[in-house]
Amino acid sequence: MSTINDVSRLAGVSKATVSRVLSGSRGVKEASRLAVLKAVEELNYRPNVIAQSLLSQSTGCIGVICAQDNINQTTAYLYALEKHLSQSQKHLLLRFANTKAGVMSALEELTCGLCDDVLIIGARFPLNINDENVILVDCAESDTLNSIQFDHAFAAETACNFLISQGRRQIALIHPDARGSTDQVLLGYKHALENNFLPFNRNLVFMDDTSSSVALQVLLNNATTLNFNALLVADEQEAQRVIPQLQAFNKSVPGDIMVFSLAGSLHLPGVPKIPAIEYSMDAMAARIVAWLNEKTQSVLGSCVVRGDLIIPEMIKR
Repeated sequence: MSTINDVSRLAGVSKATVSRVLSGSRGVKEASRLAVLKAVEELNYRPNVIAQSLLSQSTGCIGVICAQDNINQTTAYLYALEKHLSQSQKHLLLRFANTKAGVMSALEELTCGLCDDVLIIGARFPLNINDENVILVDCAESDTLNSIQFDHAFAAETACNFLISQGRRQIALIHPDARGSTDQVLLGYKHALENNFLPFNRNLVFMDDTSSSVALQVLLNNATTLNFNALLVADEQEAQRVIPQLQAFNKSVPGDIMVFSLAGSLHLPGVPKIPAIEYSMDAMAARIVAWLNEKTQSVLGSCVVRGDLIIPEMIKR
């Protein structure tokens, strides 16, 4: 097993320099830093995490509490975070919790000496946390020291403008209130209609706790009066539910009704590709890890991220 002495010799630097590089300290020349990282990779060196923690009074671990049901988005978050954390010699401790009590219990566990900082992802309930070592990511609550939020109003407005440009002027919206961003989504939806001189039809909008399947049944059962040719849904998980239901009513996608996901594309065998707003999990993870590496007494503040419009090739043509 390789030691810090082996890394020092191969990199041609002192053991102190190796330690500074591995702990993420500043004041190391770029050439020395690269030499150490190269030596670490060649030797497959794994520093003693416990010893490092005692010396630096830092665990080197970041806690992640996933509080959302969308498994596809959760997997994307974790993959991106693990990649960027490992590049900074940090480790990830994962917990899952779908209630406020569960999140607070996991937070108490992780902050009792296990982690330096904690990320809470996707909570759809208020947490009332005001701790500089906790970052809320895509949570319903944004009034906190550190938070990264999606710009849901911009997403909905962009989606509607695209659909209208495709001749889809009767746009239904299904976005259950449990997702915590309904007010912003509705604001963007209304802005787009207003800017395109289209009337707002309240009967095409479902934003209470009604499931997407039930909401779609109401739309389809009243198709003669609620004539719609486009459908906005919260994410690809909801799209996966409604597309088969549309097809069961002999509605082709995207021919008869164009489905649009406000958070993530749908790439499943046998399911039509749909336009979507996508958020770069990799860019978000890089931003979070960069802040974790640089923070002293400062706070991240409230950061808003806008997503990209993704249009499948079949629709572009």
